Amino acid sequence: MALNGPQKPLGQLLQEMELVTEGQIQEALALQREKGGALGSILVELGYVSEEEMLLALGAQVGMEVVNLDDMKLDRATLEKVSPTMAKVYKIIPVKFENNMLTVAMADPLNVSVLDDLRFMLNCDVQGAVSNEEAVTRAINHYYAGQTATVEDLLAKMGEDAVGDAEIVNEKKVADLSNMAEAANAAPVVKLLNLILLQAIKDQASDIHFEPFEAEFKVRYRVDGVLYEMMPPPLHLAIALISRIKVMSNLDISETRLPQDGRIMLAIGGKPVDLRVSTLPTMFGESVVMRVLDRSVVSLDIDNIGLREEDFKLMKLLLDLPNGIIIVTGPTGSGKTTTLYSCLNYINDIKWKTITTEDPVEYDLDGIVQCQINEEVGVTYSACLRSILRQDPDYILVGEVRDLETAQIAVEAALTGHLVFSTLHTNDAPSAITRLLDLGIESFLISACLEAIVAQRLVRRICVKCKSEFEPTEDMLMQLGLRPADIEGKRFMYGTGCNHCNNTGYKGRQAIFEIMLLTERIKNLIMQHSSTDEIRRTAREQGLRVLRESGLLAIYDGTTTIDEVVRETLFN
Repeated sequence: MALNGPQKPLGQLLQEMELVTEGQIQEALALQREKGGALGSILVELGYVSEEEMLLALGAQVGMEVVNLDDMKLDRATLEKVSPTMAKVYKIIPVKFENNMLTVAMADPLNVSVLDDLRFMLNCDVQGAVSNEEAVTRAINHYYAGQTATVEDLLAKMGEDAVGDAEIVNEKKVADLSNMAEAANAAPVVKLLNLILLQAIKDQASDIHFEPFEAEFKVRYRVDGVLYEMMPPPLHLAIALISRIKVMSNLDISETRLPQDGRIMLAIGGKPVDLRVSTLPTMFGESVVMRVLDRSVVSLDIDNIGLREEDFKLMKLLLDLPNGIIIVTGPTGSGKTTTLYSCLNYINDIKWKTITTEDPVEYDLDGIVQCQINEEVGVTYSACLRSILRQDPDYILVGEVRDLETAQIAVEAALTGHLVFSTLHTNDAPSAITRLLDLGIESFLISACLEAIVAQRLVRRICVKCKSEFEPTEDMLMQLGLRPADIEGKRFMYGTGCNHCNNTGYKGRQAIFEIMLLTERIKNLIMQHSSTDEIRRTAREQGLRVLRESGLLAIYDGTTTIDEVVRETLFN
């Protein structure tokens, strides 16, 4: 149901209904400015309107009927349209289902994106009805009492059900498009995919993998950089589930021979979640990976990315430079983009113009002009960068230096008075110089404009709920290149595993950094085409803390483990 025409302000509606006076509205607005909160809630707290009167006004404002959940008796068939997990996440309760139209009572009737999500995920028309949060919570607790919707429960139920639902798609009917479309919209498939998505987002997964093999269909999701397997759905559901994902991301379900890319936009619990979908044809069907970009769990604050105090001061000095190039390097998934976005957030000010060119644009940043690369139509990094230089920027972010042309324009931008940020894929900071030389950049240009290289890795944090101290063995110390004498007075921690961390012992990740400043000595070595080892040795003499040493400090702080640091860093 779309809302037609502009909505009247709530205060005006309440006055027209002769429930409040202008003076009472102004009093509530003054309190709202002082303390925040919803105007309706403030008026109820002040005693100027009752809860029922406020619901009537909200219903009139958004064009929805008002329902009293406490007086209603809801039937089981309607309730089963929405899983317990979905009801709790979206704070809704289904009250009526007629002519393929589901009516849901909403705790927040002004959040119309909930209705869009539900239409999308339930594959039927959805309209809202006005209720209040307490009544919706009571109804959820009453009607879904003791029920938990898990992927395992649903798969078990689907296994018990008769052949009708189980035989959703047969491998011999793959070429029949109508069968695929019908299978994609089958209720069990819709419900199963919704549960997988909600579970993965709840567990703060970064990627969800759907992988068909000859004898099984795996579903895995990546949490804190490590893949975990969910209970595998039956193999005969593979085509139906993948078709459902393709329908949701506006991909061609009939095209199974070529890779495709799409996206799904959701608002889970009022927070935007962007799912980037990639399909890849394999021997046994299409493999699908969904990258979860949940902005609510990523902190784009330079204070919170894991910089130690001295590194933090150094980064702030670098961000105050008038021009030059700052490169962040590391493998895929090492947090480079988050670090750069945090830097841009720090310098984001009305006085400066910042333009980014990215592939893809992962997070929207207010006040920053962001350009999406689209090589199919000729919008390449180099073409975009040329145009950006004519847009009078102060700061420029180049998503990745991929080729000589992009690198040359980035150098030109730095030499003409801009501060340029970019990323490279190398193992450590000194190797980035070799990579730039390999691309074909002249050594004197690197010396002239490169200011710093930041290498980073992500290590899992020990769960704070089950953190315990232990004594490392000699073998563990040998992995770090340490002797027992080196760790006197040091404490080592690990996570024993608990419900909070899904018994992994880890919860969340932090970055460890290696920040190499280009001093005069290092610039001279670059001009002389010195080896990477010589540059690294000189940088360490001048105070460079390599990744392994940063990892050791994180171990001594009790925030990560020996295994994590050994896995992510090399001994230099």
